[in-house]
Amino acid sequence: MTDAPERDVSDQPLDDGILPFRVEPLSVRGRVVRLGPAIDGILARHAYPNVVNHALGEAAALAVLLGSVVKGGGRFQLQTKTDGPISMILVDYDSPSNVRALARFDAARVAAMKSHNVGEALGVGHMAFTFDPGGDMARYQGVVAVEGQGFEAAAHDYFLRSEQIPTRVRLAVGRMVTKDGESWRAGGLLAQFLPSAPQRMRQADLDPGDAPEGTAHEAFAEDQDWVEARSHVGTVEDHELLDPTLSSERLLHRLFHERGVRVSEPTYLADVCRCSDAGVEAMLRSFPADDRAAMVGDDGLIAVTCEFCSRTRTYAPDALIAADGDDDSAV
Repeated sequence: MTDAPERDVSDQPLDDGILPFRVEPLSVRGRVVRLGPAIDGILARHAYPNVVNHALGEAAALAVLLGSVVKGGGRFQLQTKTDGPISMILVDYDSPSNVRALARFDAARVAAMKSHNVGEALGVGHMAFTFDPGGDMARYQGVVAVEGQGFEAAAHDYFLRSEQIPTRVRLAVGRMVTKDGESWRAGGLLAQFLPSAPQRMRQADLDPGDAPEGTAHEAFAEDQDWVEARSHVGTVEDHELLDPTLSSERLLHRLFHERGVRVSEPTYLADVCRCSDAGVEAMLRSFPADDRAAMVGDDGLIAVTCEFCSRTRTYAPDALIAADGDDDSAV
């Protein structure tokens, strides 16, 4: 990352964008993500209950924060499978800019919830992160337990147990009311401690859980630079991540102006689905003819609706059969 000349802090809002930053004196790197029209489009299209909207908004912000390390057209996926009212959440982030997301839930159990607590809605299970850099590079998957905590806590557990990088995450989701109506927003901030001396990254050992009662834990002192950085991140309030009039640069300046913070060029995001006419048609043609016949509706067509973007495509069975015949004659 090349140094840029110092300039005034920009107050230009960064909706649907990722802003990388670094605080060199504290050996900290990170990213801020702000989701406006992109997350509002996803949530409005599905018309989920509020607690599902909050959960999916948090998951989308976290997926973008983590997935934005994948460069050059790679893909990142966040998926939960749990026993709570929200049984599954799936977010795809296609580098550098495309996001899509969906949730599956038990409507009766969600309606019976007495709070909008995301951790309670998720319940117990696991969350998986899949990094696919593309090309000849191998895919990587990380898994962390979900035990009634929200996405922030689950992300902290993941980095502590799997990556062993001191990391602090803040996530926020809310509905903004303006003269033009209501819209959903989501935001997130991720900061990581990456000093040149790896031993400075050491963190307190995890509690083994089976030590005899009264066992004294080893005294441990965190690196003071990281203590300072994560303390600043911990002061970020939800409204600061959601306020469309507060720029990402201004937020970072509030947190780290005494130490000096530098930003890189932002990346812009969009609500874009991965589905395509050709892909859906190829999927239908992969089914045996009898299975396709069972899919034909009362109107004589096969209808396929994408769970992500809710777009419905229709196909004439005869056209698929003709295409199959073309393929067979070409073999």
